[in-house]
Amino acid sequence: MFISQAFAQTAPAAAPGGTESSLLTLLPLVLMFVVLYFIMIRPQMKKQKEHKAMVDALAKGDEVVIAGGVLGRVTKLGDTYLGVEVADNVELQVQRVSVIQVLPKGTFK
Repeated sequence: MFISQAFAQTAPAAAPGGTESSLLTLLPLVLMFVVLYFIMIRPQMKKQKEHKAMVDALAKGDEVVIAGGVLGRVTKLGDTYLGVEVADNVELQVQRVSVIQVLPKGTFK
């Protein structure tokens, strides 16, 4: 019963101006990409740029927080690695990109 009715139906007539309807079907996809760009991609790129500028501006004596929450003072600078003093006579060698935050002077004692 249902099969015969399905075959009996005719295809809907094509809308005049077929390019307009195809553009309207792509419009939600384009809008979703634009929203995704402004909500996720652009802020992430801005954050990466700020982090790179902070890491490039590191100097000896800066007090920093490295990945894992360890506080220390920068003692040696290299192209890709830093020497960070975390206690008296205890120095860690870490990658520059592992620095999360630069603290105000006097925070780490």
